[in-house]
Amino acid sequence: MENNSYRRLTRSTSDRKIAGVCGGIAKYLNVDPTVIRILFLIAIFFGLFGCWAYLIV
Repeated sequence: MENNSYRRLTRSTSDRKIAGVCGGIAKYLNVDPTVIRILFLIAIFFGLFGCWAYLIV
């Protein structure tokens, strides 16, 4: 007997801005895709900020 109780993380085909990655993550986590996109932008901003701070110091 096959166990289909797990969820699969896939890219969204209906909620796509660039490639559907944020839409797929939002669907997997059952949250609004805008929240995932904002968190992604914040992570990029702080990642680049950390890189510049490392280079300056």
